Parts: sequence; C-alpha cells; structure tokens
Amino acid sequence: MALSAAVSALALAASGCVTVHGEREVVPATTKSEAARVLAEFTDAYNAADKAYDPELSADHVTGALGEINQASLRAKGKTTPGGNPRHNPLELDDARFLIPAKAGWPRWFVADTDSNRDVDDDPEQDTRWFVAFVKSGPDARWEAAYLSILTPDEIPEFAEDAEGHAKPVEADADDLAVAPARLSEEYADFLGRGGESFADGQHTSDWRAQRETNADRPGRTTQWVDQPLDKGDFAPLALRTEDGGAMVLFTTRHFEKQTAARGVPLTVRPEVRALLKGEIKRSVTLERVSNQVVTVPARDQRDSERRVAFLNRIEGLTGAAGQ
Repeated sequence: MALSAAVSALALAASGCVTVHGEREVVPATTKSEAARVLAEFTDAYNAADKAYDPELSADHVTGALGEINQASLRAKGKTTPGGNPRHNPLELDDARFLIPAKAGWPRWFVADTDSNRDVDDDPEQDTRWFVAFVKSGPDARWEAAYLSILTPDEIPEFAEDAEGHAKPVEADADDLAVAPARLSEEYADFLGRGGESFADGQHTSDWRAQRETNADRPGRTTQWVDQPLDKGDFAPLALRTEDGGAMVLFTTRHFEKQTAARGVPLTVRPEVRALLKGEIKRSVTLERVSNQVVTVPARDQRDSERRVAFLNRIEGLTGAAGQ
C-alpha cells in the first residue's frame, strides 16, 4: 500500500500526442531530404542541451520515452553541474538510412538508422548503430524524437518493403504477431511482476527478475518494485514489418523502485537522485524510471518454441524520486 501511494504521487501524466483527422490517402510519412533535415536539427539541439545541461534547448525536439529520459537527465545534471558539461563531446550521427513507412492519417513517423561517434573503440566488431524514431502528431506539428535504440549491425533485422521501397508499418492491434504491438507494454510490465512465457530469456527478462529477487531483501534494507505499461499518446508503440513476417517494435514502460531502510540504518542516494528528489528521505525513497525498448516479435504462425518476444536493446533513465 505504501509503495502504491508513492507510485501515485510520482506518476506523471503521459503527454498527449493524439491522432487527428488528416489525409486518408496512404502516403510516405516524409521524404528522405526532410528526414535528413529533421535528424540534423535533432542532433544540433541534443548537442546544445548536453553542452549547457539545459533541458529547454532540446525540449522542442524530443517527446515520449526519449523525451522523458533526456529532459530528466538534463535537469539533474544541470543541478549537480550548474556550469554545464565540462566533458562535452558533440554527438555525430551520419551514414543515415531512413526507414519511412507509408500510411494514412496522423500521427506519422519514421526511423533514422545512423552511425554515431559514440563507439568505444575502432574495432569493427564493436560498431553500433543509433536508431532514432521521430513522430509528428499533425500537419502543423514539429517532428520530435520519441525513441532511441542502440544496436549492433548483427542485431538489425531485415525490414520488409512495399513495391515503392517504403518500410511497412505494423498496426498496433495486428493479430498476425505472437504479441500485438499495442499489448507489449502491458505484457512486459506483467511479466516483470509475475513471470510468464511471452518473452525469451535474457538480460532484460529472466535475468532482471532474478536480480530483483536477489536484491529484494538485503541486510538493513528491503526493495519493492511496481511496473506499469506506458503506451498512449507520445508513448504509443511503433512497429516495422520484418522480412520473416514478424516485426521490430519500439515500446515504453514505467518502473518504480522503493527502497526502505530499517530503523537506524542510513539511506543514502546518488547526487542525480538527490537532484530530482521531492520530499524528505526519512526511511524510504521511491525511484521512478522510464524504459525505452526495442524487440523483435515473431509471426503468430511460428512454432511455440519460436514465438517468444526477443529483446534487442533497452535504455532506461531516472525521471523522478520521492522521499518518505
């Protein structure tokens, strides 16, 4: 009950990116030249905000999961390092391939598959690609980055294309997949709490559940978790059809972690938590995180042993904290 109360106090209302009436004709979401311009503007805003640790400099260019993670991180860093980022290294995104779906109406979206300068070294086997998904809620709205995923080349699936060479979007309620994109957020939140058979074993599924079980009761401290779906408006899932009949899906979840200390045991937190803290830490602190993930979902007609959702990448960020 205490954790539920803390979660209610922390929970943020999902900002409203709603479908509006628009063209009924199936058309490409954008052009490659416009997509390149959008990517460049996002990169410039990202760098300006990172250099100054000022969330307002990128606020108009991010939304959804990436927006919450980016803005909260900048707010925290702006408080812990008010002079800006002394180690700023400008992000570079080039060698872009644009996956542009053709669809009717709004919102519209596309994915930029890019090379970045954030690889650890020059080893080709360590190369990564940044997948940035941009959404636009209406004809007069701005393109905003909603999802970021970082994949190695061998993790990138082969995407299906239509006759004109456009990426094929998958409807949120598609019934030809093992799990419909619209259900992924809820299914994942439920899996983390109860387990199940929908997700393949790995770092972000079975391993995470095992880690939680290990950390739930430590000397002088207990930890509880609440996981929530986050799948409306700006947080709606985005899915592209893959050549094998399945899909690559981007989706979001929200997670709360409550740490409670025994009487007389001090509860300390990191500076970035303190920077986002509301209330006073007496015996407990509840941490709020948003998680942005990308998975492959197999076609429904696969054999049962091959019908599990597989994680490719997950990025989470601290977005709030409350002391009690």
